[in-house]
Amino acid sequence: MHITLTGNLGSGKSTVCKLLTQQYGFELFSTGKVIREIADEMGISVLEMNELMSKDHKYDHMIDDKTAAISRENPDRNILFDSRLAWHFVEKSFKVFLSVDLAEAARRVFADASRGEVESYKSEEDAAEQLAARAANEDARYEELYGIHYFDFNNYNLVLDSSYAKPEVIAAVLMREAVDRSGEKPEKRGRMLISPKRLGFTQPSKNAHEGETAPGIVTVRVDGNRLTVVRGKSVVARAAEEGYSYVAARLAK
Repeated sequence: MHITLTGNLGSGKSTVCKLLTQQYGFELFSTGKVIREIADEMGISVLEMNELMSKDHKYDHMIDDKTAAISRENPDRNILFDSRLAWHFVEKSFKVFLSVDLAEAARRVFADASRGEVESYKSEEDAAEQLAARAANEDARYEELYGIHYFDFNNYNLVLDSSYAKPEVIAAVLMREAVDRSGEKPEKRGRMLISPKRLGFTQPSKNAHEGETAPGIVTVRVDGNRLTVVRGKSVVARAAEEGYSYVAARLAK
């Protein structure tokens, strides 16, 4: 099985990747690893490779081609691709996007001292503004380079809310979804699992149904990072009251 994992900045992607490799036996291929392999093949350092990438987009395409080749050449290995765009280039994969509430993402990155060398924030509000600006820049860049909209949830087999669940729960839900749908054709289906809290409903301090998805399905509208319930508020209210981690959602047309 091949899984491609991407998501919002601050969504906890690195932590989930670590759990998937440690607990579920996946081999990790990150963009950084692909860059190192290409740099080795070219006989240059990673720093030199990064400098080349900033000047010429052909190196982005080299990384994309390498990622696709790894997938094609290893169809029977359990590989997890930790990459912004692997979902677009890996031919047959379970495509996952980790979505996180902007305020929660800002809280995480502002509290993460390890980011200090490359990221600097004055406050959680400043972090939120910078994260939103970076997301907009990335989306514009990917549209220019590839003609794709990175934040269009229809691109993915699963959009999984990582705002409030524990990383271990997120990893377990992701794997359950991947295994349950492994026999299906790989076309995009856009299934969404969203926390009732993300949709504005208060949940009990202890979830009686941690990691579980409530019965029923709701319709939501996406406006940037904001998710609004269009149809099915009673489903979300019941899920919140009964302590479910997620409700299943579809996008409003």
